[in-house]
Amino acid sequence: MDMLLHIDVYLRELVDTYGLLVYAFLFLIVFCETGLVVTPFLPGDSLLFAGGTLAGAGMLSYPGLCAVLLSAAILGDAVNFRIGKHVGPPIFQKDYRWLKRKHLEQAHAFYEKHGGKAIVLARFIPIIRTFAPFVAGVAGMHQGRFLMFNVTGALIWVFSLVTAGYFLGGLTFVKENFSLLIYLIILVSVSPVIVEVGKQVLQSRKRGEKMQ
Repeated sequence: MDMLLHIDVYLRELVDTYGLLVYAFLFLIVFCETGLVVTPFLPGDSLLFAGGTLAGAGMLSYPGLCAVLLSAAILGDAVNFRIGKHVGPPIFQKDYRWLKRKHLEQAHAFYEKHGGKAIVLARFIPIIRTFAPFVAGVAGMHQGRFLMFNVTGALIWVFSLVTAGYFLGGLTFVKENFSLLIYLIILVSVSPVIVEVGKQVLQSRKRGEKMQ
């Protein structure tokens, strides 16, 4: 949690200590967060925004950062999709230590409701972002169709957040309230899930009232 809220500080320290190797670190984090269903806890949105702030400060290359993060996001989803395609439905049958069935079911419901565009929308929703490509693979989505949505979602996700950090990160208010801004980013990211859960609760109550 400390790293998530002060990720700009950690990234600055990494750049100062390791220089260009920080690009490899960023690639690895985004690749694992999007490509491995057991690592949904890794920072995604906040990492992209923080990286953009450092690019805006001249500590990282904006084109280089976007290229690295875009590659990681696309490859991560592609690997996740292939794993889901090979593992198949049996993975839904029970909980594992690092893989909860409820997360898979939530991602599956999200995928069923939104179809192919779920791959794009999921980019902006923590946890769902990690499980959506896996579920698409389990569901047997056509690989070419998945690739189209994968690339589209990655482009929008990476460029929007990195560019926002690039232009807004230098503002005094953002510098002094970075942790608050990260909270806001997280809140906006999970708001679709909150809305969906709220709808389900209301629908359950209405069904309960009708039964009475």
